[in-house]
Order: sequence, then structure tokens, then C-alpha cells
Amino acid sequence: MKCRNLIRCLSVVILAASGFATVNVTSPAIGGTVGSPVHYAATSSTTCSKGVASMGVYVDNQLTYVVNGKSLATDVTVAPGSHNTVVEEWDYCGGATYTKVPITVSTQSGVWITSPSSGGVNSPVNYVATSTTSCSKGVASMGVYVNSKLNYVVQGSKLNTSLNLSPGTYDTVVQEWDYCGGSAYKHVGITVNGSGNTFYNLQASGGWKGYGEFPPKYDICTNCGPGVTWSLNQGVTSPSLSGRAAKFSIGGTTPYADVLWTNPLIGAYSSQGVPDTAHKIIPNLHHFTYDLYFYGTNLALSQVLEFDINQYFNTMGFTWGTQCRIAGGHTWDIWDNVNWHWNSTGVPCNPVSNSWNHLTLEMERTSDNKLLYHAITLNGARSVIDRYYPPFSVGNWYGVTANYQMDGNYKQSPYTVYVDKFSFTYW
Repeated sequence: MKCRNLIRCLSVVILAASGFATVNVTSPAIGGTVGSPVHYAATSSTTCSKGVASMGVYVDNQLTYVVNGKSLATDVTVAPGSHNTVVEEWDYCGGATYTKVPITVSTQSGVWITSPSSGGVNSPVNYVATSTTSCSKGVASMGVYVNSKLNYVVQGSKLNTSLNLSPGTYDTVVQEWDYCGGSAYKHVGITVNGSGNTFYNLQASGGWKGYGEFPPKYDICTNCGPGVTWSLNQGVTSPSLSGRAAKFSIGGTTPYADVLWTNPLIGAYSSQGVPDTAHKIIPNLHHFTYDLYFYGTNLALSQVLEFDINQYFNTMGFTWGTQCRIAGGHTWDIWDNVNWHWNSTGVPCNPVSNSWNHLTLEMERTSDNKLLYHAITLNGARSVIDRYYPPFSVGNWYGVTANYQMDGNYKQSPYTVYVDKFSFTYW
């Protein structure tokens, strides 16, 4: 039987098999005016023991998009006018639930901001917006100004990026430019909360140490012979965004060998002058943002690029491991630090060679000491992950570290990646 009335059909879904379920829509705003394509972003949860199977978007009773898993991020082309849209989840127990998202799609020239709202925000600040134009050739590009300085530009009529901003008050502007020479913009005043602290330009900092790793166990070594070789050169001016990029290189003769670079930021051996000898800082840190730009002339030679955050205190260890499988399949994986294996997020990872790629990782330690992988943003595309893992047991060591790792491919082909504007925010 086909459903002719979406809302009526949804109202008779039996949820007994799955129990309580939720759909949390972060974009577009309910009842908002937007441009097309409309950016949909949502997460879902269920008490069904088997979990969420898939999510979808309905536009005026028509299912227009479906994705496996408990998170959704997509752009849907919607005609001008008012529309009844719905974001729905289906679980493996036969249940479902949904959230109604009525919207109006405008045909006038304008900028439609979903995030941030005016007022207090945390850094990094997530900007999500779409734009429309009466120009027959369409929107050429969009950008974000921070205190009259252009901070970010992307081609096309939609924008989704996270900007690291220091605590303070800002006048920010989201602007669009069309192919007819016209433009439209919208102001959004924000105050970045001052609870966070940030280390800037870590790629140019001292404290970095490199270690080789050999398959199959990947135990670290310092004198690894010709099997895996590596180098780090700092203060690189080209290619560079800041004039102080770092050049990370890997080579060797053993296929699938890796190189791990690590930097102790807080606590024991702190490279940033924050030793925390009284153990007052580290146990109170719950939020971490890892933000950098990376550039490679041939990223296809990389099996994996890995970006990690580590926190240790009170005999507990927390490793937020995040890897982009390149030769390994172009997907983001996250690390289960208790069972010691990688789990796929299902989120694509497609960095671009011969271009600067911007990566932002948002991680959290919850109040009950679980690791939360919150979100990954690559080149303006933000994906909410929201997966939880328990910590693992370690010795009585206090510290926070940042890691960067490069993995070799089946030939251990040598390659280089440049890293710049590497910042780390914690609170």
C-alpha cells in the first residue's frame, strides 16, 4: 500500500517495537525562509537496541532523500514557495519518528542564515547559510566577513564552515555575489564565549616528536631503519598560508608503515608552558577543537591521514582518533579506544590535491566521562557524528596531546603533506 498522506501515515506508525526516539534538526530552521538548495542537517536516536537504520527527507509528502545511519547532511533542491517538509528516522525494530520542518523558499535576492544566531556562541563558530538571486546566471560565491575582514569564501549558493574566533564581540556578515555583478548580505552579531583557551600555529611550535610504526601491530619505534623514514621541516614559506607552514614527509621500504607525530600541549612535558603540576586544569577540560589546514600535491599516495586528540588523568585515557581513509576508501573513521579498532562514520572524506584543505574536529568528554565525537568539518562541509565511547585505563599520568599521522600505501610510496594554521582550543 502506498502512502498518499504523509502526516496521516506517520501518525499511525507503531513505535512500541523501538521505544522512544527523537529527530533533532539543526538545519533548516523550522518556519524559516531559505534559498534553494536547502541544507538539511539532523541527527536521531532511538531506544531500539539495534539502533537507527536510516533517515530521510520528505518534501510535500514526497520522499526526496534517504541515507543509512543516524545522521543526515544533504542539500535538497526545492522550488520557490511554502513547503511542508519532514525529517524522519527508521530504526531496526520497525519503528520510526519524525520532525516537521515547514519552510519558505524565496526567489528574491538574499542571504538566509541558519547558523549562528545573534548572541553568545562557542568557538569554532559554525556558519550555515544559503542565498538566492534574481540574476538569471545564478549565485557565483558566498563569504563570511568578521569585523569587516573577509575570512572565508566558497563557490556556489550555499555555505557551511566553522571559524575559530577568539573570545570577544564581533560584527560578522554573510554575503553572496552573483554572476550579474550583484550582491546581497546579512549581518549577524555574535559574542564568542570567553571560557576557551587556544594554542595557535602549533605547526611552527616546538615539542613535536616522530615515531615509526610497522604492521601488523603498529608498535612505535624510534630507530626504524630503512623500513620507514620521515622528516619534519618547519618555517616553510611556500606553500603556506601563514608564512610558517610545516612540511611532514614519509617514505621507506615496508608497505603500509606509518609515521606518528605527537606534541604534549598540557601537563607533563608541555610544549606550550602549561605543565599543570597541581592537576587543576586537565581534569576540568571537557571540550576540544582541533583545527588545521593541509596541502599535498598528490594526496592519492596516502593510505590514511590521521588527526588525534588525547587526554589522560585519574588513570583514565581518552583518545579521539579521527582518520581520513584516502587510498583506503575515502571515508572518515573514528577510533574505539577500548576495543582498539576503527569504526566507519559513513561520512565521505575527499581532500583535494594542490589545494589547501581546512579541517575542524569538535570533540568532548561528557560529564560521565565518555568520549563524544561530535562533528567533523572538511572544506566547509560539516558532519555531525555524535558517537560515544568509554575511556581506557592508563597509569597515573596527566596530559593533553595533539597527534598527526601519515600512513604509507601498498608500495610505501613517499609523499609530503604541508600543515598550516594549526590551532587547538580547549575549555
